[in-house]
Amino acid sequence: MKGLVIGKFYPPHLGHNYLIDTALKNCESVDVLVVDNPAYHIAAEKRREWLQARHPTAHVTIIPDINNDDDSVAWAAHTMQFLGYKPDVVYSSEDYGDPWARYMGAQSIVVDKARTAVPISGTKVREDMLASWQYLSDETKAGLALRIVIVGAESTGTTTLSRDLAAALNAPWAPEIGRYYTESILTTDKAWCDDDFYRIGKLQQNYEAEMAKRSDGVVVCDTNAVATELWQRRYMGRTTKAMHAIAAQDKADLYIITGDEIPFVQDGIRDGEHIRHRMHQWFIGHIKKTGIPYIIVSGTRRQRLRKAHQVSKKMIREKKVIF
Repeated sequence: MKGLVIGKFYPPHLGHNYLIDTALKNCESVDVLVVDNPAYHIAAEKRREWLQARHPTAHVTIIPDINNDDDSVAWAAHTMQFLGYKPDVVYSSEDYGDPWARYMGAQSIVVDKARTAVPISGTKVREDMLASWQYLSDETKAGLALRIVIVGAESTGTTTLSRDLAAALNAPWAPEIGRYYTESILTTDKAWCDDDFYRIGKLQQNYEAEMAKRSDGVVVCDTNAVATELWQRRYMGRTTKAMHAIAAQDKADLYIITGDEIPFVQDGIRDGEHIRHRMHQWFIGHIKKTGIPYIIVSGTRRQRLRKAHQVSKKMIREKKVIF
């Protein structure tokens, strides 16, 4: 029996997961169609990826929107043309399910329409993502969690500020994996190579994703793969396309760049005091190019935290609403 589920999944939540799991339990195969509309602020490919990761045995694909939610006849024709076959059974939790299935000649099964099994809807999530956080799967959490990323040149207080800010926001802290990686390879006589930076970037993203799953919707990151591009430039003399492609997978909602006005402190592995000011300028120019909002903080530890905390809370209030 071929089952079918369609939706905007904007964004995917546990109610959607419950619907798809129900279809999977009762069908030999299940197609899940993710409606693509350029007006949505979460790309269809991202929504597809999260659903596919959560439901590996389903076949999750993207179907173009016809911009007419109420035309069941048109949607039935569009769906069967897209699939290339007629489904046996359609699973839904909305009113569109019955007429859509009927015009395809398929059985309709409505699942948890009253939202008693999973009391959530896409509308509620979009209105306040953080208030609805408990109703998101780990895959969706990893993709949607707000990231505050602290970056800066060597010995400019990035780690101190990121830990202080994480504590102030009661959010998990994603440490700088590159530091631990550096300490690990100090036991060898091999020089840095491009693969080292690729590994660091991917490790940073993986760790950050795990903290996002554990979070309440906000993660404070001590650097990210976008910053790793600059460290590749620092040590290798240029940034590669492969590193840029890895960095392009980063999610950042606010960058905080730490000023270089504080004294340089040697911790045993730092070697960039002579280019610290130049790298500070690199960071400003590099982050500007991302188009992500950013601030530069300076002054005492308390002054830096106060400014970072104020701007971060403002960003969180604005970003918790998915339009």
